[in-house]
Amino acid sequence: MHDTTMWPFGPLMMLLLTALVILPFCLIFKKAGYSQWLGLLMIVPLVNLVLLYFLAFSAWPRGKAEGNLGD
Repeated sequence: MHDTTMWPFGPLMMLLLTALVILPFCLIFKKAGYSQWLGLLMIVPLVNLVLLYFLAFSAWPRGKAEGNLGD
């Protein structure tokens, strides 16, 4: 027996959790000097890992503008 009383809330919960993951990454990319829309790619498997390494090891455009080379 399957209980389907919570079914309408499943998609709503998925959207909420997706927004909770994407929003911080959008703000991080924006503060780093990149387009905030790169945060949307964080929901794509494997692309999110590549973006995290890119963000961690690249010199940020905002850091270059302020004279900090992003050591």
